[in-house]
Amino acid sequence: MTQSLLEKEEQDAPESGTAAPTGVGPTLRSMREARRISVNEVSQRLKFSVRQIEALEAEDWSRLPTGVPLRGFVRNYARYMEADVESVLVLLDNQVGPTAARSIMAAPGIAPSVSRDAEIPTSPEGAHRPWGWLLIILALLIIAGFYAIDRGWVPESWLVFDWLRDIANND
Repeated sequence: MTQSLLEKEEQDAPESGTAAPTGVGPTLRSMREARRISVNEVSQRLKFSVRQIEALEAEDWSRLPTGVPLRGFVRNYARYMEADVESVLVLLDNQVGPTAARSIMAAPGIAPSVSRDAEIPTSPEGAHRPWGWLLIILALLIIAGFYAIDRGWVPESWLVFDWLRDIANND
């Protein structure tokens, strides 16, 4: 993938002896300039400061975040430039080291439960269970109410049904 991006840029480069950009920053800058987009426009579109975009294009890694935030920044910039995002990310990893998120590690001897490509479900498996809990709580409240009536803890003026009064006066 990296080769295809570099080969494409070499083909697009004029024959005047200027070399094609080799790093992430110069590659993105040349794409931006080819599309005649200003740094301010990129800044407004990506919601990053002009300083951060200039630092990326100059490959001043000390002025940029590291790890996954840098990867997301470069991914968004490459996507906006309509570049091959995976190729640009490979270039980034070759320049600054691995920036991808680390995989979930399991305890020794136990296989990880989530694979890298596994999709996280959007709804919980037990979505029907809250109704069960609601019914259990409702049954407990009814039992507690009848117990309170039987013990005489409820004023007789609250008992609107005759059969409830019979339960309360059953002593």
